[in-house]
Amino acid sequence: ACDISCMHYTLAMPFELRKVESSDLGAIVELNESVVPAVNSVPLEKMRWFAQNASYFKVAVDADGVAAFLIGLRAGVPYESPNYQWFCASYPDFAYVDRVAVAGRARRQGLASKLYDDFELAQRGEVSVMTCEVNLAPPNPESMRYHEQRGFRQIGSQATEGGSKIVALLEKAL
Repeated sequence: ACDISCMHYTLAMPFELRKVESSDLGAIVELNESVVPAVNSVPLEKMRWFAQNASYFKVAVDADGVAAFLIGLRAGVPYESPNYQWFCASYPDFAYVDRVAVAGRARRQGLASKLYDDFELAQRGEVSVMTCEVNLAPPNPESMRYHEQRGFRQIGSQATEGGSKIVALLEKAL
């Protein structure tokens, strides 16, 4: 028998962090599209490619489904992104945050930070640097502040999409 003092109660967490599943991809595309131009538009076929090729692709889910996701790549993946290619030319290996998105209903609850922390933890001891880019034009000052607070620093910039977009190339030592 057990009295109340030995009972353990587990409170349900509002969000579960887990690896992406193929059944998540439609919702992920929808979420991704909802935050363009902070991230580029990606069709379902490309999300399937990410699910098969990314070293890290996790979602935060709640009762309403996918609330956030982060896609991370390592060096050497056949990915045509000019920003990813810049990092490939600059580092022998790295952990690259390709994209992170959080649904409106789940913002300001620390999901992006939980995903970043999880990705960083998964890469520690494997690589010495985490990389990403943030839009300078069109500007995304909120994202730049967020990344600076996480310890990222700008190491370069480049124009993409025929000069219609300029990104800051960022790194964080692990």
